[in-house]
Amino acid sequence: MKTVAGVFRSAQAARGAADDLRRAGFSQTQVNLLCPGSSEEEIHSIPTSDTEQPGVGGAIGGMLGGALGVAGGLELGIAVSALIPGVGPVLAFGLAGAALLGAGGVAGGAALGNAAEEKSSQGVPSDEIFFYEDALRQGRSVVLVSAEDHWEDERAQKVLGDAGAESLDAARKDWWVGLRDGEAEHYRALGYNFEKDEQVYLAGFESALRRECRGKSVDEESDCLKWWYPDIWESEAFQKGYQRGRQYWEHRSVERLASGLLGHGFRS
Repeated sequence: MKTVAGVFRSAQAARGAADDLRRAGFSQTQVNLLCPGSSEEEIHSIPTSDTEQPGVGGAIGGMLGGALGVAGGLELGIAVSALIPGVGPVLAFGLAGAALLGAGGVAGGAALGNAAEEKSSQGVPSDEIFFYEDALRQGRSVVLVSAEDHWEDERAQKVLGDAGAESLDAARKDWWVGLRDGEAEHYRALGYNFEKDEQVYLAGFESALRRECRGKSVDEESDCLKWWYPDIWESEAFQKGYQRGRQYWEHRSVERLASGLLGHGFRS
């Protein structure tokens, strides 16, 4: 299973794309929607049903610092509302969206059980989670589609593209373009060739942004890094990139705590 993502500048456009996906034959459990900026009043107006599962909101709150509720019975399935520091209220429709916010399987309703929890987390690569979060911080909405095979992958990409989505790869590229010059200057000042080492440096930088690695050193995460990047994790370029990625995350975290909003960029 693969997750196909589309980034939209408005929640309305994202919801329209979700509707288009349903009309194109994707099931309720395959289509997931993340929307930022919903007011607390809007969140509390979400219809609930008897499928609401006690304790799920608390579990998400433990990770995010304040879940507002969990509701079932919507057109896109389970809906989770949570307050994310630096983003504000976010609505997640669908099992994968709920799992993404909770950093683990979240099921809406006892009838779904553990099988739904396992299914909800399939196909959501952990190295992409930061970029979903970053899109939400910028006020964008994200549609996630769980594609079962190559044909569904292509069909989902076409539907999202026709609806005006920016791909996650494009959003990821733009994010790095905004940081690249500063990182190149820093790396060259250390005596290294940035043009030669950029891709390995970037791999290290992005690794530090994975949920598993945030705020941790290379030594603390060495087992994971060996598994993910066996050929490059010990290289100078990777480790310098990881150190800078860790500094970047810590800088953003300080801004988040100080102002409740993530800052307007990383300054070296």
